[in-house]
Amino acid sequence: MIRALRRKKTRQETGTFLVEGIHHVGQAAEAGVEIDSILYAPELLKSEFATQLIQRLSNANIPCYPAASEVFKYATEKENPQGILAVVRQFETELDELSAQNFVWGVAILSPQDPGNIGTIMRTIDAVGASGLILIDSSAEPFHPNAVRASMGTLFWNSITHTFFSDFSNWTKNKGYTVYGSSAHGDLDYREVDSYKTPCVLLMGSEREGLKPEHERICEKVLRLPVQGRTSSLNLGVAAGVLLYSMMTKRS
Repeated sequence: MIRALRRKKTRQETGTFLVEGIHHVGQAAEAGVEIDSILYAPELLKSEFATQLIQRLSNANIPCYPAASEVFKYATEKENPQGILAVVRQFETELDELSAQNFVWGVAILSPQDPGNIGTIMRTIDAVGASGLILIDSSAEPFHPNAVRASMGTLFWNSITHTFFSDFSNWTKNKGYTVYGSSAHGDLDYREVDSYKTPCVLLMGSEREGLKPEHERICEKVLRLPVQGRTSSLNLGVAAGVLLYSMMTKRS
């Protein structure tokens, strides 16, 4: 069952996903997300924190199953596992639940393909104190193992929402959000922005296609990141990081 959760189909059917490693499982427990079960290998656990974590979860009536190290390694498919993993219930915030009170500013991504980028952006969202991530028309999952790993536990502390572009567009208008787009062909260098109105959303296109004209139409400004070398664009996670730190310092 645990190995099967590496497949998208199994994650969708069960509504659960894998969280591996001491830090990540600890963050899940601290955030209070619903943990179905714990698998751990006593021989591999070197951390007193992990031992105490297992005891605390067991006391909370969460099933904690010990396993031989070889069995655990087979389940994790990692060369040097830390000896603990959790099966966690998926969670999501509905778009209608978001407002200027609980989602002051954040990121929306159109059709992202790389789960690792999703996790990286979640980590940056947490670092700058933004509110969460909105995935638009997305097939990539925030609960993919690569996304969970890249988020470094921040996945559990910020809102995650799935929606369609038409609904997102209506939501921004009805809730009074200012949308700032990002595109290699944007009409404004991001360094020239004096301030960002709040509540606001940074809208980013997919790794492959970027923003289309219909997406840009809902943006107050479409920003570009200047590129001076031979590359034509930046990785989505890197571009989001640059823009989020700029927004953090210039939000009005």
